[in-house]
Amino acid sequence: MNDVIPVEVVQLPHAKGLPLPAYQTADAAGLDVTAAIADDAPVTIAPGARVVCRRASQSLCRAGTEAQIRPRSGLAARHGITC
Repeated sequence: MNDVIPVEVVQLPHAKGLPLPAYQTADAAGLDVTAAIADDAPVTIAPGARVVCRRASQSLCRAGTEAQIRPRSGLAARHGITC
């Protein structure tokens, strides 16, 4: 099944210059999404804490479809981070 569903991706104003969602490997199941975190203001997450991070882009899906944000399996497992 090779159906292509177009998705409009919009760069948010606070994230100028950050990468848009992109596949990182040829066999990737999903795209990597960038958080809009300033280089001079890194985010530290304490054990058991929650942090809200702004996205760099937004996706506009057509009716009857959805997009999901999921943790990257390796990175999330190594650092105990989920969403």
